[in-house]
Amino acid sequence: MLNKIIDHFPELGRLSEENRAILAGGLHITKAVAGTALFSEGQECRGYVMLLSGTVRVQKTSEDGREITLYRVEEGESCIMTTTCLISDEHYGAEGVAETDITLAVVPPEVFNRLLKQSDRFRSFVFEVYARRLSMLMMLVEEVVFKKLDRRLAQLLLDRKDNPFNITHQDIALELGSVREVVSRQLKVFERQGLIRIGRGMIHILNRSGLKAAAE
Repeated sequence: MLNKIIDHFPELGRLSEENRAILAGGLHITKAVAGTALFSEGQECRGYVMLLSGTVRVQKTSEDGREITLYRVEEGESCIMTTTCLISDEHYGAEGVAETDITLAVVPPEVFNRLLKQSDRFRSFVFEVYARRLSMLMMLVEEVVFKKLDRRLAQLLLDRKDNPFNITHQDIALELGSVREVVSRQLKVFERQGLIRIGRGMIHILNRSGLKAAAE
C-alpha cells in the first residue's frame, strides 16, 4: 500500500526505513463517491489526507449563505485546511466536498505528529506542500479583493477546455465568491458583446480573443 502512495507522493520514498514503517503502519485507504461531504466547518480533523484519485472542492460559506471555492485538491496533492487543523489542533474552518469519486490515503493524527517530530524529511514534505497550497490561496485572495468580477469571469470561461460546456450560473457564482444574479448579469453583457452564447445550463464561447481582452 505504501508503494502505491509513493507513486503519487515520491518525496515519501526518501523516508528512512523506520519512518516508512511507522507511516505504513498507520495509513489507511478510503473511498468516497461524488457529492460526499468529507469534512464540515467546526468538525474535528481525523488525519492528514493525501489524494490518490479524483478531485475535492474546499469551500467557505458566509453568514448570509454566500459560498466561495477556496481551492481544489487534485490527485497527488494534500489539503492545506487539514494540515492547518492538525498543526494548530483546531477544528475545520471550511467544508470539503468530493467533486468526483475519490480515493485518498489518511494518516491518523498521532502518526502524523510522531513523524512530524522525528523525521526531517517528512516535515519538509509536509511544509513544502503546505507552502505551495498557501501560495495558491493567497493568489485567490488577491483576485477576490483586487480583480473585478468581469475579468475574473472572463478568465474562468477561458480556463475551460471544452466548448461548449455545461455549467450553471450558480456554479460560476460559487467559483467566484459572488451571487447568481450578478454572474447572470455579467454573462448577459458578454453575450451582447458577441463573446459567448448562453443556453440552458450551457455556455458556448464565440470569441476567445475578445474574452482574453476582457480578462486583461
